[in-house]
Amino acid sequence: MSFDKSHLGQIRKLVGSQLLLVPGARCVIERSDGKILLQKRTDFGLWGIPGGNAEPGEDLVSVVKREVLEETGLSITDPQPFGFGCNPARETVEFPNGDTCQFFVLNFFTQSFSGELAMLDGESVALDWFDPNQLPQMLPNMKASIEAYCTYRETHEFQMF
Repeated sequence: MSFDKSHLGQIRKLVGSQLLLVPGARCVIERSDGKILLQKRTDFGLWGIPGGNAEPGEDLVSVVKREVLEETGLSITDPQPFGFGCNPARETVEFPNGDTCQFFVLNFFTQSFSGELAMLDGESVALDWFDPNQLPQMLPNMKASIEAYCTYRETHEFQMF
């Protein structure tokens, strides 16, 4: 879905760049070799994990499935929540165009996916698999999601970060 047609895009037309509180979901997709899928984003030119914002009428499982498909070409099944990103110092993001959002993000993981990698929505310039211990330069909030996932894998405790 294009940003201009999205719920957030429609709100931006009304309120401009002022701070918005935005619910969303992200997904750490892990292959059997332990590598995770990252997307190099068009907005910041940095790497992140697939995810996005809720549209009216969507639950967060639907959001994460839709966003992963749009951004990566992969269909995920059985996404499991592992943490909630809500620290305003980390989750408040000013975009290059001046828009500012404070995100409240339910983070999921899955090892169950199908399809071929494809950048379908124009939000990515690259998709690649990385060792979680050797990450490229990333958006801080997205890196925190991966760090929380790694902690979750060790502790099996839901992460608040």
